[in-house]
Amino acid sequence: MDLAWISVGALIIAVTLSMVTTINVGVVCLAFAWIVGVLLGGMSTGDVLEGFPTQLFVTLAGVTLLFSMARGNGTLERVTERAVRLCRGHTGILPIMFFFLALGLSTIGPGSIGATALLAPPAMAVAQRTGISFFIMAVMIGNGALAGSLSPFSPTGVVANSVMVRMGFPDLEWITFRNNILGHTLVAFGGYAALGGLRLFGRGRAGQAAAEQPVQPLEPRHYLTLTLIALLLVGVIGFELEVGMTALTAATILTFARAADEKEAIRGMPWGVMLMVTGVTVLITLMEKTQGLNLFTDLLVRLSTTESVTAVVAFVTGVVSVYSSTSGVVLPAFLPTVPGLVERLGGLDPIAVASAMNVGSHLVDLSPLSTTGALCLAGIPAGVDSQGLFNKLLAWGLSMTVVGAVVCWLMFSRTTWFV
Repeated sequence: MDLAWISVGALIIAVTLSMVTTINVGVVCLAFAWIVGVLLGGMSTGDVLEGFPTQLFVTLAGVTLLFSMARGNGTLERVTERAVRLCRGHTGILPIMFFFLALGLSTIGPGSIGATALLAPPAMAVAQRTGISFFIMAVMIGNGALAGSLSPFSPTGVVANSVMVRMGFPDLEWITFRNNILGHTLVAFGGYAALGGLRLFGRGRAGQAAAEQPVQPLEPRHYLTLTLIALLLVGVIGFELEVGMTALTAATILTFARAADEKEAIRGMPWGVMLMVTGVTVLITLMEKTQGLNLFTDLLVRLSTTESVTAVVAFVTGVVSVYSSTSGVVLPAFLPTVPGLVERLGGLDPIAVASAMNVGSHLVDLSPLSTTGALCLAGIPAGVDSQGLFNKLLAWGLSMTVVGAVVCWLMFSRTTWFV
């Protein structure tokens, strides 16, 4: 039991460090796992490293490499340009278009961070030219990107689904994805209306100049990239091919065809996030072996009832996620507690509890303290005062801890159909 408490303490320290420092907690978790398992628990190093998620690492590497190539060779940028032209200058439609464009890009592979990094600069430039509020545009871009972040092809979706498979809940990728889209769509369009977005439709074609900006031509390398991405989607959805190895194969084809710079793409991969995710997973697996996970689950059980658990877990994961990494820390740490919560509280749908954690932890990520919110802030044109947008995004992110709890309680209570 002492070793169980020590492993829980190690996780709490790691999560706290992720909230108050810039240290990569994946490294810290690997060190803690070795100290607790080998030095204190008498395990072998091999026993500890059995928790390293090899398949998860390969999947993350394949997906992020392919879309780092697609971003680097200009394919995703050209897709964005053509999507803006489809709005034909209708101001009210532009933020909505960016929501769905961010959703689509995030879904097919780059995830919320990649999609926001690509879309925030052109979207904020469009906002400046058309007089659209930077805050409204950030709310729509950020929530659109976050809505697609739990797709089976995005890095965060890969993390969440791999943890759920390990918990004994396979084949829930599309349910998880659907629930996340619903949650963010409700919040995004509710915010769009509340912040005055509907009044933009009265401006008519004030955004015509934005729509008429020249677009870069599609070259053979872009057509090849788009074809390979389409084949990846067909292969994974239609033929159940493994997404990581399929993406690596597509990246290899781009390399041999000289359609992308492989070295530059590898440098652009989120290695820090990948190390964080895999390191935290090793420590969580060790906690399972030492029975520490049961103690961690006890902490959540004491805060919850059968009726309130979806709101409680959404609020707790949201608070932690404001200051920490959702994919690297929050989901690997909290999702494994779902079976214990269901067993201890009784009468719960595990998918509802897991979905509340997924949605609640993501709704707060528009805070400028999170990467998605920070990218929206960084996307505003030079010379524009960013402090006002920073304050608004911070208030939005913090308020989402409460809003997210309410939304998740409404969506995932036992009387709803979302699960």
